[in-house]
Amino acid sequence: MPAVWNRTRSPATDPVTPILRKPALTRGLLRSGTRIYLLPRDIVTGEAARAGVASGTARQLAGGVLAYQALDLIVRTDDGIQVARTPLAALDDLDLTEINIRLERLGARRALVGEADLPTIMGIVNTTPDSFSDGGQHADAEAAVAHGLRLSQDGATILDIGGESTRPGADPVSIDEEICRTEPVVRALALAGRCVSIDSRNAPVMAAALDAGAAWVNDVSGLSHDPAAAALVAGRACPVVLMHMRADPKTMQLEPSYQCAPLDVYDELEERVAAAVAAGIARHRIVIDPGFGFAKSTTHNLEVTSWLALFHGLGCPVLFGASRKSSIGQMSRREPVGERLPGSLALGLAAAARGAQILRVHDVAETMQALSVQRALDAVDR
Repeated sequence: MPAVWNRTRSPATDPVTPILRKPALTRGLLRSGTRIYLLPRDIVTGEAARAGVASGTARQLAGGVLAYQALDLIVRTDDGIQVARTPLAALDDLDLTEINIRLERLGARRALVGEADLPTIMGIVNTTPDSFSDGGQHADAEAAVAHGLRLSQDGATILDIGGESTRPGADPVSIDEEICRTEPVVRALALAGRCVSIDSRNAPVMAAALDAGAAWVNDVSGLSHDPAAAALVAGRACPVVLMHMRADPKTMQLEPSYQCAPLDVYDELEERVAAAVAAGIARHRIVIDPGFGFAKSTTHNLEVTSWLALFHGLGCPVLFGASRKSSIGQMSRREPVGERLPGSLALGLAAAARGAQILRVHDVAETMQALSVQRALDAVDR
């Protein structure tokens, strides 16, 4: 029998804020200055999305091929969280600045990803000897380059090169060692015409990779680890992924606690986006990543994934990376990392259905096939 997930397998020490679901929110709560969130619901694609947008019964999600037909209007106060499923027609009666800003951001086209009917695939190339996912199979530069080229042939649009393991409990490596691991791989793949991202939280590593031809920066700390990182990214005018994480890889999984994981992560990512913009980084170059598996229990990961469409309210493309993460085993039969492909695909499809524009994965060909089959099903679903 397959394992059945329940919270006891990921015990929460959080003082969880109560969530009260109501048919409609009390109008007094919807005042200017109230903390309001919009969670798209009843998301559709294909002809249903096109027809819904044309008739006004649905709204386009992030300028892509998906549309939503309702919203969960969420209000957070000191007393708890209230949620009301709200038809789109009712939004016209709620003329609040905060709601209007979030509605505009929910629908705006994302310049970095356009209107593709499938998520962009970011293929993972680890050059670390202690990677959780591949045990250092590609620590040698030549092997890493060959692996990156294979991922590109399989359908990866972006290749994410990392030289520091950020698995839970990992120790940091020196800047020089991280550059030594990543720079030759970045240079070779960039010279081969591939779009390369540098997965680092250290400004000198970012700079070396960008000089070698990298086009993107992917920072698990959301540009909070290295004080020089934000200015560097702003000066280079390159796309940057801001991931959510608390603490650092060494300590992040020591009893992570949230009042409400999706809303807390949203708030903290909103702060990182604001800090990046204040540092001179154009908002249209920012991608957000809610950080599946980083400073989160399995329950937190599930809650954030379930509410993933919430994050479109930040107005940035959403990257989702759950590939081979330990929570997959926690939800199933505690499979080792090499046996987590089915769960990785399930989470990737769930993220795509919630509008994630970029999937960061190890298994590119398998992910592309799963997405293509789902797209074919959506095309004939009436």
